[in-house]
Amino acid sequence: MADESAAITVTVVYARPDQVWRVAVDLPAGSRVGDALRASGLAECIGEVDLLAAPVGVFGEACERDRLLRAGDRVEIYRALPVDPKQARRRRAEQARAAAKSRQAGA
Repeated sequence: MADESAAITVTVVYARPDQVWRVAVDLPAGSRVGDALRASGLAECIGEVDLLAAPVGVFGEACERDRLLRAGDRVEIYRALPVDPKQARRRRAEQARAAAKSRQAGA
């Protein structure tokens, strides 16, 4: 069992298309994702982030805020995507089919 008095360092990240925030935080061993979010101060720095509602993960894997952290973990705050990826792919495929038909008609 880990020494509860030991400290761990984790990184909390949030990204927008135009900017990325990375904050290293030192926490006591046994800390959880929610502890890292609060310690990061990102909620105060970035007004658009609702840390209570935003989905979060560790190293790209979605998780709950009560997940235990290990030294070196990267806690990620996710934002809503402007378009569903499946819908975007479907739209691109439809546009490609329409363009192909147009080229065939003109040939």
